Amino acid sequence: MSLREYELLKYLVDNVGIALSRDKILNNVWNYDYYGDSRTIDSHIKKIRHKLGKKGKYIKTMRGIGYKFEVK
Repeated sequence: MSLREYELLKYLVDNVGIALSRDKILNNVWNYDYYGDSRTIDSHIKKIRHKLGKKGKYIKTMRGIGYKFEVK
């Protein structure tokens, strides 16, 4: 797992159960100096889910919002 993927996963886990917008994720994981497309998060999430295998299901997509880490 790359450092950025790890930081993203850690941020989601640290905020378990909270729906996080792409902008909020960008600001907290990529910091304010990132000027790219917020959809870069989608590709990172896809990679993380793949690397986590069955556990990747804990990262939920919140349509129109962003993502949430949820364990049930």
